[in-house]
Amino acid sequence: MGVELDRDYEARVYAGVLGKLIGVYLGRPVEGWPYPDIAERFGLVERYVNEELGLPLIVADDDISGTFAFGRAMEDAGGAEPSAADVGDGWLNAIVEDRTILWWGGYGRSTEHTAYLNLVRGLRAPESGSIARNGRTLAEQIGAQIFSDAFAMAAPGDPGLAVRMTRAAASVSHDGVALDCAAFFAAMRAAAFEMRELDELVELGRGHVADPRLLGVIDDVLEHVRPGDDWRAARDWVDRVHGYAVHPGPCHSLANTAMSLAALRLGGDDFRRVVAIASSVGFDTDSNAGTVGCLTGIRLGLAAFDGAADLRAPVADRALVVSADGGECVTDAARETRRIADAARALQTGPGAPAPARRPRFDFELPGAVHGFESCPYLGAGTRVRHVAAAEGAIRVGAEAGATAVASTPVFLDPRDAIGNFSTLASPTLYPGHLVTARVGAREPGEGGRPHDGSATLVRLGVLFADGDDAVHAEHGPWQRLEPGATELSWRVPAHGNAMPFRLLVSARRDDGAAPELLVREVDWAGAPEGFAQSGLLLSSIWDTKPAGLAPWVSSAKNFEADFASTFSVSHPGAFGVVTTGTREWRDYAIESTLRFSLHDAAGLVLRARGHRRFTAVVFTGGLLRAIEQHDGERSVLAEHPFAVETDRPYLVRAECAGDRLRVEVDGVAVLDTRTTRTAGGGAGFLIETGTMSADGFRVGELSG
Repeated sequence: MGVELDRDYEARVYAGVLGKLIGVYLGRPVEGWPYPDIAERFGLVERYVNEELGLPLIVADDDISGTFAFGRAMEDAGGAEPSAADVGDGWLNAIVEDRTILWWGGYGRSTEHTAYLNLVRGLRAPESGSIARNGRTLAEQIGAQIFSDAFAMAAPGDPGLAVRMTRAAASVSHDGVALDCAAFFAAMRAAAFEMRELDELVELGRGHVADPRLLGVIDDVLEHVRPGDDWRAARDWVDRVHGYAVHPGPCHSLANTAMSLAALRLGGDDFRRVVAIASSVGFDTDSNAGTVGCLTGIRLGLAAFDGAADLRAPVADRALVVSADGGECVTDAARETRRIADAARALQTGPGAPAPARRPRFDFELPGAVHGFESCPYLGAGTRVRHVAAAEGAIRVGAEAGATAVASTPVFLDPRDAIGNFSTLASPTLYPGHLVTARVGAREPGEGGRPHDGSATLVRLGVLFADGDDAVHAEHGPWQRLEPGATELSWRVPAHGNAMPFRLLVSARRDDGAAPELLVREVDWAGAPEGFAQSGLLLSSIWDTKPAGLAPWVSSAKNFEADFASTFSVSHPGAFGVVTTGTREWRDYAIESTLRFSLHDAAGLVLRARGHRRFTAVVFTGGLLRAIEQHDGERSVLAEHPFAVETDRPYLVRAECAGDRLRVEVDGVAVLDTRTTRTAGGGAGFLIETGTMSADGFRVGELSG
């Protein structure tokens, strides 16, 4: 079997990603609830219930972050098929201990936490997740089947490849029948790009299962749960025969596989019913709903959501993928679809596959994609937006007569989405100093083929900053009149103290008082910002060591705080105390900061970081200034120069990377000029190992030419 990697394929991946997100968001609010409580409060959870519980809809969740962050192992492999060890290295690079992705329930209690600590101690995958190391009970809990969707979506029509990659990835933390459960779903996902009938998919998936326990569960569900059965009675049967009480541990993979397969059979071709049943039956509601939502999305394509617009529209593609690679956190279903499709093409090409051609950040090409754009929730007064809706290769923005239409999308963590269940660490995607461009136009000809007169329409770009105390501050570019055809906008984001923009705005109004209508076809920004800086005292109180100015930074250092005497204090008791901001788009740029050193083994500046174990750095260590490259557990010295630092003396350190050239200045004097093999983009910041340093100010600027 095989699938052509064309637009139709990408649309299927997009449907799978959307199905995953919708399922997780539907089941997340009742995760951990006893089934009787769900039944009494909501009955069938076929609508989003987050608002009734005082919760945001778009939240950080391990099922989402794990799926897409661990799936980036394919991207990092450059066309090679990632091994278990590759994915394990990706775990160490992406995870901030005790804070991101995993349920940090303790060694020997949480399967993934246990595997992570095994990796930290030097065990490689698959030993890190093996039964021999961790015992059967721990290794066979859920997790393997809920973090593996991306691997199967990158192997359309090739269940064998999907199963191999999924087993490898899952073996980082799991073993035994949990790997068979993951393989079962992976085979069905891959085959669903070509096969629609659920029973045929189940039979195909069954062929990739060896453990008789899982084979028995599959056969039992197929015999006792049929389309059209009462879902409550089916749920009670699954709970009695295959539920958590039947298996050891808190959340066994067999129990969740039984319930997920039952939801698939009961819901059939009705996407809403499939994810609603999985969200309503207890068990692991968000995980199971995400699993069946992804498979149903792939199987039915985007038509799966034709009867579930009220589930798709509020999501507006938005997702958070929380990891040490902070600039990749604020994302959306369309962007994650592109990453998976690019990985599929690289796998088809093989090792050494060229990097994919860069696309605009928002291109609206996938059917119905809105990239997070919605009627701006912060600028309602005087806007009266009628709609922000998908059009062919665009979004359509309109307002009532005499009003201004404002659409916006998140570019950083939205204060409305704050929640405490999972740590939500992120860096912005858009910074002060970035040049934003957009391609916009008047709406297409209306009824009767008459073109819409856009000449009276004015448009502009803007951003919102969080100003503290729930206040927002808006900055706007100049109004620009629409021209015939496409109009190109460009505007450089201004600074607003140490604050960061968290939403990007596109506004339209008519100077003749008519109702504005606008098509937004493309929005983009690229590279590092022209001149982003943070400086000054971020503290207002000795007790407030985490002021808002630290928000754009993602820290693996145990202590990263604002300081009275300088801007930042960075401290860590061991290796890999890394603190970064920025995105993978930052490629050729310079950074500088005034550093003061205390006790330390190594301390300095980081560039082109893609996670916290893959970076270039300039470090002061043992009487030397070194330029180094770090890739997972390997550290290479590119160049070094004798440099004995004095404790508590300020040093203005500047490092710049342009192509393969890396230059370092200290107090205006060139010290190192060398070549680096790490030329892909990434974030910037600080490195401290076994000690403390302070950093006064931080500046980054894009290098041109």
